Amino acid sequence: MIELPRWARVLGLEVLAVAIPLAAVLMAPYGTYQYSVPAAVVACLALPLRLRWPWLGVLLCLPALTGGLGWPATIVAQYRVGRTSRSTVTVACWVVAVTAAAVLPVIISQHMIWTSAVLTVLFSLLMAGAPAAVGTLVRVRQELTASLAEVRRAREGELAALEDSARAAERARIAREIHDAVGHHTTLIAVESAALAATTAEERTKETAQRLRALAKESLAEMRAALGILTGPRRQAQGVSDLPALVERARAAGLAVRLTDRTPVGADLTPAIDRAVYRVVQEALTNVTKHAPGAAVRVCLEHQGGRLTVSVVNDPSPQPGAPNPERGGAGLHGLSERVRMVGGSLHTEQSADGGFAVRAALPAGPSLPAATSLSLSGPMVPNPLRQSKVDGDDSTFGGSEPDIAHA
Repeated sequence: MIELPRWARVLGLEVLAVAIPLAAVLMAPYGTYQYSVPAAVVACLALPLRLRWPWLGVLLCLPALTGGLGWPATIVAQYRVGRTSRSTVTVACWVVAVTAAAVLPVIISQHMIWTSAVLTVLFSLLMAGAPAAVGTLVRVRQELTASLAEVRRAREGELAALEDSARAAERARIAREIHDAVGHHTTLIAVESAALAATTAEERTKETAQRLRALAKESLAEMRAALGILTGPRRQAQGVSDLPALVERARAAGLAVRLTDRTPVGADLTPAIDRAVYRVVQEALTNVTKHAPGAAVRVCLEHQGGRLTVSVVNDPSPQPGAPNPERGGAGLHGLSERVRMVGGSLHTEQSADGGFAVRAALPAGPSLPAATSLSLSGPMVPNPLRQSKVDGDDSTFGGSEPDIAHA
């Protein structure tokens, strides 16, 4: 069904509002006075003025009423008065004026008994008051509808505020519980690790204890950041430039990791994409450490068809009885959601020989310069084109930087 524009609907209604009363006047057999028909025609043709000045539309109908042919135009004008006037007194005054204009000439020119005069007055009051009352009812109904809609919006806003307040209170309660429970044990781990590092004489045990202490501190900072209670200065979020340090920490944990970076020189990734790349590699290396300890891992970053592809592929674990990678926790599910939120996709698959692959395709932004290849299989040499954002001493394998936006 075709819907006409508003101006077309208004114009059509206005044509009907003028044409119907005018036709009624022209079809009248005669007028009481010589001016009856001309005055009624003028009143009909002047009806559009009521849209701007309702009182003027009624005023121009009064001469036609005294001539006996003014009722068709007066009904339309009176409806407009009731539709627009907020004063009941004003509407009543116009009803009285119209009734007087219609009744007085009849009573003066004709000799009526008092019962006929009363009936004439009542009929005129009904003809003058009914359209004004209908217009008033329509106006009141629209005002009431608008008021109810406003009350509904206010109520919805109040309910939303109450829900937000309850949600914030519950989050704060959960945050306190997590901080008190997990924070306590994590702090104990950090303290015990520091004590072990200070008292042991074995260099390897000392390094392991220091690394464990750094992990505990990193976990505590990450937890506080995620719960929104971090009070110290926040460090810059980790990204692609921090991958060499992440790989180095994975090697320290016993993995044989090879990092190949074929991304374009000067690739300008958004912070969310940069962060997502780091998280993909971090989660994949963490899973390899848990499910395939000692396995060889290949990490590759490359730019293909306007997208940044990140792949982490590991061989089967050389240790017998290693756990099945598919029995892991919800880390990959959360990682998939993170990648999806930045416009990418994540795929995982297990090879026939028992290896596992994690591949992510992320938006790489607009056109980029030609790529250079950086392969790291020996000691870590950070890409000179990328400045490390985080001190290696402050990050540990499995830890992460505070990230409020993506926590």
